[in-house]
Amino acid sequence: MVWRRKSCGAQPPAGAAAAPCRDDGESYKAPKGHVPMVVGCCDDGDDVGERVLVPVRLLGDPCITELLDMAAQSYGYGQPGVLRVPCDAGHFRRVIECALRRGGCR
Repeated sequence: MVWRRKSCGAQPPAGAAAAPCRDDGESYKAPKGHVPMVVGCCDDGDDVGERVLVPVRLLGDPCITELLDMAAQSYGYGQPGVLRVPCDAGHFRRVIECALRRGGCR
């Protein structure tokens, strides 16, 4: 699991190819098998939050599915760019860690 502040301009993980997908002019491509998300962002359009790489296998976990449903209700299905999740970064981190302990999708 990789956690980064979106605004800090961190480098992509080793082995990840570069491709444009950052708002701040930097290049970045998520590694295979991961979905980039931004958590802890505000509802007023401010995208400052933590950028998270979530393993695809966890997307079927009921807790994560519920958070994705919240994102769809808040921002719609046509979000441009990185998927934003309206959740406190600390809470999202705990949900991901719990899903990883359970072994991902049930």
